[in-house]
Order: sequence, then structure tokens, then C-alpha cells
Amino acid sequence: MTSQSQGIQQLLQAEKRAKDKLEEAKKRKGKRLKQAKEEAIAEIDHYRLQREKEFRNKQTNVMGSQGNLSAKIEEQTTETVRNLASSYHKNMESMMKKLLSTICDINPEVHPNFRHAV
Repeated sequence: MTSQSQGIQQLLQAEKRAKDKLEEAKKRKGKRLKQAKEEAIAEIDHYRLQREKEFRNKQTNVMGSQGNLSAKIEEQTTETVRNLASSYHKNMESMMKKLLSTICDINPEVHPNFRHAV
């Protein structure tokens, strides 16, 4: 009997050691999964930051050039308006004289196509 109880005790101890090893393996697996998840999140964040940086650079290049274009267009428009105003003030007096002389100086004459009915 003693040998049987001793064998049972050994089996129980072996079962307990196996259970402990199994629990230890589960803990290690859980720890490794958690670590892998954290590494994946860190890698995703790094990739996201890199892509956002590239996007901002491209956006700056595109929007910066558009800003320069709009500034150039604004400058050209201002220059054109300034030239038109200058031309207007310079030629206004002479044009008014020409218009008034054309309207007010009337020379009545018979049109060359007019035929007298005889």
C-alpha cells in the first residue's frame, strides 16, 4: 500500500508541476501578446506620424506655390488697375474735348446719296 500511495503522491506532484508549467506558459503567452500589441501600436503610430509629415510637406509645397501665385496675381491686378487709372486721368481731358467737339460742332450738308425729285 505504501508504494501505491507513494505512486499516487508522485502522480499528484507531477500533475501539480504540469499545471504550474501550463500556467507559467499561459502567463508568458499573455505577456508576449501584450508586448506584441504594444509594439504594433508603436509601429503604427510611427508610420502615421511619418505619413502625416509627408502630407504636410506636400501640402506646404502645393499651398505655398498657390499662395505665391495668388500674391503674384494680386500684384499684377493692382498694377493693371493703377495703369488704367493713370491712363484715364491722362486722357480724360482730351477725350472730353473730342466728344464735345464732335457732338456740338454740326456742319449741315446734304448727303451725297440724296437725289432731288424732279
